[in-house]
Amino acid sequence: MYQCHYPHLFTPIVLGGQLFRSRLFASPTGLQHNHYGNHPINETICYYERKAIGGAASVCIGDAMVDGEIALANGNHILLDDPTGRPHLTKLAEAIRRHGAVPSMEMSHGGNAARISYAAGHTIYGPTASDSAGSFGQPIHAEAMTEEIIQRTIRKHAQAAAFAKSCGFGMVTIHGGHGWLLSQFMSPKTNTRTDEWGGSFEKRMRFPLAVIQAVREAVGPKFPIEIRLSGSEVYDGGYDLDYGIQIAKALDGKVDLLHISAGSHEVAEVFTVTHPNMFLEDGVNVKYAAEIKKHVSTPVATVGALSDPELLEEIIASGKADVVELARGLIADPDLPRKAREGREDEIVHCMRCFTCFSSLMTRGQICCALNPEICNESEVKYETPAAEKKTVLIAGGGIGGMQAALTASQRGHKVILCEKTDKLGGVLLCEDKVPFKKHLSEYLERQARMVSRAPIDVRLNTTVTPELAKELNPDVIIAAMGSRPMLPPIPGLRENAAIAEEIYRDPEKAGKRMVILGGGLVGCELGIYMAEQGREVTILEMAPALNAGSNLLQGQSIGLQIKRLNINARVKSKVTKVTAEGVTAETPDGEQFFPADTVVCALGMKPLQEEAAALALCAPEFHIIGDCVTPATIYQATNAAYFAAKDIGKK
Repeated sequence: MYQCHYPHLFTPIVLGGQLFRSRLFASPTGLQHNHYGNHPINETICYYERKAIGGAASVCIGDAMVDGEIALANGNHILLDDPTGRPHLTKLAEAIRRHGAVPSMEMSHGGNAARISYAAGHTIYGPTASDSAGSFGQPIHAEAMTEEIIQRTIRKHAQAAAFAKSCGFGMVTIHGGHGWLLSQFMSPKTNTRTDEWGGSFEKRMRFPLAVIQAVREAVGPKFPIEIRLSGSEVYDGGYDLDYGIQIAKALDGKVDLLHISAGSHEVAEVFTVTHPNMFLEDGVNVKYAAEIKKHVSTPVATVGALSDPELLEEIIASGKADVVELARGLIADPDLPRKAREGREDEIVHCMRCFTCFSSLMTRGQICCALNPEICNESEVKYETPAAEKKTVLIAGGGIGGMQAALTASQRGHKVILCEKTDKLGGVLLCEDKVPFKKHLSEYLERQARMVSRAPIDVRLNTTVTPELAKELNPDVIIAAMGSRPMLPPIPGLRENAAIAEEIYRDPEKAGKRMVILGGGLVGCELGIYMAEQGREVTILEMAPALNAGSNLLQGQSIGLQIKRLNINARVKSKVTKVTAEGVTAETPDGEQFFPADTVVCALGMKPLQEEAAALALCAPEFHIIGDCVTPATIYQATNAAYFAAKDIGKK
């Protein structure tokens, strides 16, 4: 007999007149791969639909703009005042609804941060006139909203809500948080007006209340309205939780769901609080919703760093919130709701909060996921069928890429032999299993190994794939996923006096009190943070002009904040010239300096095992090379290459 492990999480809830199948909602996320006119294309529709297929009770479209002229803070987002978008949005809403989820539309306005509108030559407006650097550093000037613009903006919200409803959306979400327009009016820092729209708390709340009233009149009494708020802006000068409670109390009974987030886009460091980084605990922002819920009767939602069903259940069962909303949690695994409901918790891929998704959106205009290669490729995967021709596939290497290749090839019906030269699957990343802020990566490696053990995959540990073994096994396909080894440049004394990063990760007790880490990439910086948290005095030496997080801009930002918090001595433009048992000599901008150390650690990159991989190239009719044995790769690059290499096998 079926017994749900999470009865509170999967108890339906009624908001307005709408029944939602559970308390687990897909929080708004915005995509930028729309076509001219900012209409969602098929890939956009499939991205949101996938969350509905996976069991989310509601799926919210993020960052849709209510005013296509003066509201645009980001590019290529849906415009809710463009009637030509109707057929596209109707298709999007139906794609979500047909799988049992309620489609919701987030309505946004950039206000004094509408950088795209400003760049296009439009006058932009906030509660008061202001000059700022904007979210991306370019100067922005905003005028104070006139009465005419205020009334226009209220109308635009109402018209946008009516338009979304007419396209088939079953809820609207008013964005009143994160420092955007409604938040600007509510904040005493950004709203210093002295007329009827500012000057006291009641007057600062007049604009958001007018927007809500207009939206309610536009959609009717039984249509659910959610509002997204920052429970606290979480920075010096921003409003605190007590003020957030005041805001929530003023809105109590006016909407159907208070969605409590945190932070403001105005301060770059706060991004990693609004969207918690890996250095923060799971559910770090739940406290804001929990406190606000004590003061209101309107149902409350919480969001941020959520993916564990046990935690989600506890939040609902204990009364901290009525709804839990997941953004990155459902990017890493859209099937999380379904797996939790069916008792398959140990199959869930938990978001490791590495910011690959957000950084990719900023640099490439597309959301992707380091752990889930289906993301941004949903339209390709949607109609996938088993391989037309079944083959024997030999995979050399049981690291993160090798395991993904093995699972994908097996799922497609191939006979898979997975060989790993060590006694455990997981590869080099296993060395980080003791690092607290990498716990979700460790869980992922364990999850992948567990899924391999459950699949019809022939796993051979302590087995190196050589041309001789390949000849003996006679596979149709070889996938080389052999990884890399640490790079040791010819620096005098390096080999004799330095440990490699992997050694210290595996056994941190080897490190003395004073550490000098050579290399300011992700490996060196994250190791430095780990060791500093254990009380070591850490210096990082990097030859480049800045510490290097690759294309992951936001993880780099998070690392920078941790380095500052932990007082790590990070020195750039510093070239190491000599390593001794006593420390490191380097050429720095201040001249030659000696950095004393009890332990020197080399984190200067990885050397691909290209020769070992190339030796297998002629051992099977079909040959693929993936991951670090091609060139040092990120987790995203490894999983993505592995997934698609395996998918290509057996195609006609």
